[in-house]
Amino acid sequence: MTPAHHTLVIGALTRELPVVRVAPGQAIAVLNILGDTELVEEAARLLHERVATRGFDVIATPEAKSIPLAHALARLAKCPYVVFRKSHKLYMGEALSVTTRSITAQKEQTLYLDARDRVTMAGRSVLLVDDVVSTGSTLEAMQRLVALAGGRVVGVAAVCTEGEAGREPVIALAHLPLFRKSPG
Repeated sequence: MTPAHHTLVIGALTRELPVVRVAPGQAIAVLNILGDTELVEEAARLLHERVATRGFDVIATPEAKSIPLAHALARLAKCPYVVFRKSHKLYMGEALSVTTRSITAQKEQTLYLDARDRVTMAGRSVLLVDDVVSTGSTLEAMQRLVALAGGRVVGVAAVCTEGEAGREPVIALAHLPLFRKSPG
């Protein structure tokens, strides 16, 4: 039987994550750090300890749940951060874009990097930051955008990894299992 919640421990903090069906027979523990200032600050502090020697100049993150984490981590690292947007806005100028499919979005989505952030990233070392790295599809899209912008990825950090091992090394604070869920 699939549990209703999964216990996540990050540093001195504990959170009960809801387990939600994302596909027939499959469920995930959903981590939503938006609004959880205490968890964001603790995760940023712990990740900063682990990534400080990576030699990055810029942090890059996808919109939207990981933005507060990127902000807190950038403050600690004293560097800028950029956000790969999920929709194109007129003010973005000549934006770069790549398409991916996220396990939580359940559809194809496009990530955009605006013209201003392209300049911030060009010729610089970039740390990719996300809340959860699962299938690696968003991570791959971010890596492609960094390369298109002329940057170089020097590391990947996340609050959690999820699912099966075997993807590129991700500096993470915890691992979330996938759950088999009965229909209904």
